Amino acid sequence: MKMSFRWFGPEDKANIAHIRQIPGMVGIVSALHHVPNGAVWERADIAKRKAEIEAHNLKWTVIESIPVHEDIKRGLPTRDGYIEAWAQSMENAAAEGIDTICYNFMPVLDWTRTDLRYALPDGSKTLIYIHKDLEKFNGSLPGWEEAYTPEELQKAIDAYKEIDAEKYWEHLEYFLTRVVPRAEKAGVKLAIHPDDPPFTLFGLPRIITCADSIRRLFKLVDSKANGITFCTGSYGILPTNNLPEMVKIAGDRLHFAHLRNIIRTRVANDSVDFEESTHYGGELDLAAVMKALVDIGFEGPIRPDHGRAIFSESEGEGKPGYWLHDRALGAQYLLGLERAFKALKNAS
Repeated sequence: MKMSFRWFGPEDKANIAHIRQIPGMVGIVSALHHVPNGAVWERADIAKRKAEIEAHNLKWTVIESIPVHEDIKRGLPTRDGYIEAWAQSMENAAAEGIDTICYNFMPVLDWTRTDLRYALPDGSKTLIYIHKDLEKFNGSLPGWEEAYTPEELQKAIDAYKEIDAEKYWEHLEYFLTRVVPRAEKAGVKLAIHPDDPPFTLFGLPRIITCADSIRRLFKLVDSKANGITFCTGSYGILPTNNLPEMVKIAGDRLHFAHLRNIIRTRVANDSVDFEESTHYGGELDLAAVMKALVDIGFEGPIRPDHGRAIFSESEGEGKPGYWLHDRALGAQYLLGLERAFKALKNAS
């Protein structure tokens, strides 16, 4: 597997020179965060970021992500222009040799947590989600790419009043039927990220949540180019999701893997509260997930997902969830699991 690390560019507090020093690290997962949502990623800008990465003897393995414009998600008449811009960005990336694109189709919100630096008993800090704390919204929440005033958020939510989950599936299908054929031609693997957390927030539709949604996604456009990002920390929030079995369901359409761990602190019918843990110490069985990945022959890009703030990382240092040291430890744990299960497989 291609062990990779999320890097947000030259301004990232996780210095790429330090990332290069992590044993087994071969790739970088990045994006052009300065490009406005809906604009075309120019090939020259992609080449510049690629050169920044390759200067450290690493490879740009995955784009995470080219944002999908809200007009596409809402099915507005303007969506075709934004789909064209998205597809052009994808093709420009492919021309620079980047063949895996992670994206999400979450409406209005990106991944959502309610506390950026929750203090754990050992003195480390982590991200947590407490569903009732959504009531404390004051314009922005951890993980959101954009900040809203309460009035702006309500307006964005109201725009989805007539869009239920079934209608939202139709909007995703419209997008995929137009970009997947071009991905096939360009040699690109599209990897949708699950909704995070995988249940409704503010009444908005969330559709990529479980095994059934993976099966339905694959049927929308039956192409290997139409695949998934397997994120244990998203799918694993729901105790009903059998992660190793979902790896097998995805099979050769699992194009990218995020591995992180969580501890559930409250489980209800409509939501789950949780905290993000060490890769080793949470309640998700990452060893079983890794065994499933080895069993299906997965050799694609994989990265340690969110980590805690530990060691010398200060209150204001680094992007929340993307602190350097704990993710480096997570990478070593995952590499150890991979080596062990491959050795067992070869010995059998």
